[in-house]
This record gives sequence, C-alpha cells and structure tokens, in this order.
Amino acid sequence: MKLNDFKLEVYFGKYEFTAPYLLTQSDCEAMEVADLLKFEEGAEEKLLHSWLGYTEVVGSPELRSLVSGLYNNIKDDEIIMHTGAQEAIFTFMNVLLKKGDHVISMFPTYQSLYEVATSEGCEVSRWFLRNDNNSWCIDFQELEKLIKPNTKLIVVNTPNNPTGYTFKEDEIIKLCNIADKHGIYIFSDEVYRGLDLDGIKKPWICDIYDNAVSLGVMSKAYGLAGLRIGWVATRNKEILEKMTRFKHYLSICNSSTSEILSIIALKHSDSLLKRNINIIKGNLNIANRFFEKYDNVFQNNPPQCGPIAFHKMKLDKKIDIFCEELVNNAGVLLLPSSIYDYEGPYFRMGYGRKNFNKGLDVFEQYLIEQKIV
Repeated sequence: MKLNDFKLEVYFGKYEFTAPYLLTQSDCEAMEVADLLKFEEGAEEKLLHSWLGYTEVVGSPELRSLVSGLYNNIKDDEIIMHTGAQEAIFTFMNVLLKKGDHVISMFPTYQSLYEVATSEGCEVSRWFLRNDNNSWCIDFQELEKLIKPNTKLIVVNTPNNPTGYTFKEDEIIKLCNIADKHGIYIFSDEVYRGLDLDGIKKPWICDIYDNAVSLGVMSKAYGLAGLRIGWVATRNKEILEKMTRFKHYLSICNSSTSEILSIIALKHSDSLLKRNINIIKGNLNIANRFFEKYDNVFQNNPPQCGPIAFHKMKLDKKIDIFCEELVNNAGVLLLPSSIYDYEGPYFRMGYGRKNFNKGLDVFEQYLIEQKIV
C-alpha cells in the first residue's frame, strides 16, 4: 500500500503551531484536564488512582456503555474504541475493501475517507456537494447514477468537513434505502454529531441501516482532541470482528488515562456540547456581520451544523496564494479549497474557538492594509 501525502496535515504541519491566529480549525475549544475534572466530584481522585496497564482492545465496558448511550439502536458490544478517528477509518477501509471494488465518496471531504480506498486499488467516484445561493446541497439522483455493479461502499461525512452541510432525517433515510436496494455498505463520518445549531437532533446513520458504520470521536464536537479517543458503531457483527482483529496490528488498545477522561466527559456530554454550541453561535454572529460588511469580497456560506464553513472569495486571485500571503504576512491561518482538491475560490473557516474574534479582527485589518476592502 502506498498512501499519498495527507495534504491537510502537511499544510497544518507547516502553520498550525506557528501561526498566532487560527481561523480555520475544525475542532471545538479544548480545555485543561483540571477543568474537565471539575465536572464530577471525585474525578481527580479516580484519575490519580487509575491503573496504567493495558486496556481491552475494544475499549473498557464503561466507556463503550456511555458511547452506546448516544445511539438509539446500538448495544454496548456494537462499539469498538480506537485511537482517534484516523485509526478507525484506516481499519474499516482495510477490512472491507479490496482491489477492484468501487467506492462512492461525498466530496469535498476529509482526505482519508477516500484516499485509503484509492491506495487499496479501488475505483473512487466523487459525489459532489454543490454551492447554491449561500448554501450547500447534494443530489441523490446523481448518487444513483454513480452506482455500478461492483459498488461496495458509499462514504459520507455529515455534518460535512469542510462545508458544514448536514443530512436531514429524510435524506438519511433516503441514503439508507438506496444503499439497501443495491446491497452497499455505508461508512458515515459523524464526528460533529451533537453540534446541532438548529436544535434538531438527527439520527446516527448506523441507527437506521444495519450495514452502516458510524464514526465518532472525542476530538471535534467535544473539543478533547488530546485524548485521541474515537470509535465506530455498527450492528454488523462481522465487520466488528474483522476490525477488532485488524486493530491488533495497530494501537492494540487505547490509553487507560484517556479512557477515564473520556468517561468523565461523556457523563457530562450535554454540558460540553451546549458549551461548544454557544461558542459556535456567538462566533457565527460575529462572522455574519463581517461577511455582510464585505459581501463584495466574500460569499458567506454559513454551516447548517458543526463548527466549520466553506466560504467563497470573490477576488481575482488564486485562493491558495491568498491564504499563503495571509498567513505569512498577518499570521492568520485559513485553509484553501486546493487542500481538498475542490475547484473554486473557497476557504474553510472554523467557529469553535474562543479567540475567533481576535483572529477575525486581524484578518480584517490585513484586508484594509492591503486595500482589498
């Protein structure tokens, strides 16, 4: 297997820890361990006396029980914990796919969701999100046209990175019906689930379809990326068993300390999600005023759900050059659409951090100094 460079991680490796103003981050505001422990009486004592040995390959029973509680139709033994989301994606693609399989992937999306399949020798077709009137949409008729006799898998990412597009419940049902009719698996990256800006909770796709695998993680919606804890949920026991055995060759098991901290966080899931939704909504209000002020320069495409959006630049300049000049001259990091191999002058903006306002102020000052606005 030969994997191509992960463009987003290469780009972040260059700028993420040097640029002072991160306006493009895809996760929510992180917190100190001490702040997390304050959520529960006795949590600090529990952490200090935790056992630093191996954990179960599939994750601790208590942690899996809390994760399964996020779903409607998933049992504790239908969860496998992983080291972050990336290990789970890599594991699933390797146990399901083989050379010659056809995969349909929502696009644009997180690169590994289709890149691992490509490295396996699969044919990958792109199911494009389209920008229409300050919003993103997708065509299910187009999906059906992409299906071939050897189509093995449909990959979706909802809420979507980078656009913030999110399937409505009727669209989830439509997707599952299409997959079921053709005998196709679904892998659904749902790492932003819980950040419902409209207050309407959508079902996890694995709750609807037996041959769907839903991906979750502590990094994005909860803002606890340093824990490196992710999981998959599915009612397909064969997939679960294969993924468990494949994990023996990767992390084997998760960090016991991270599992304990994740247990504490998930016991207070509603509080953490509410905190992060409030941060996102506050930043969106600030950003909406900015984009209204400069609507001759940018097209505002606010997210339907989650902490990120994919906005459009109206300047006569390549977006990757614009973003490079911005970070090098002003220290403001935005992610250009070229990182996603998506055509058009789009850039990803993140709304999950508390210091968003400061970064946007510096961005605006740069635009003024460069006489762009």
